[in-house]
Amino acid sequence: MQQSQTAHLPVATKDASVVLQAVMAMALGLFVIGMVGFSHIDVVHNAAHDVRHSNAFPCH
Repeated sequence: MQQSQTAHLPVATKDASVVLQAVMAMALGLFVIGMVGFSHIDVVHNAAHDVRHSNAFPCH
């Protein structure tokens, strides 16, 4: 007869992973909208502006 062992991961690890993913998604969003959208480089700003309009995101 074989005995099997299972390891149970704590629930806190899963919750921390979800929180970390949410924080990273917010940081990426803030970077794209804040840094790229308000860039003084015309090409970068115009590209972000066109993407915002195509996604129906109000920008002005």
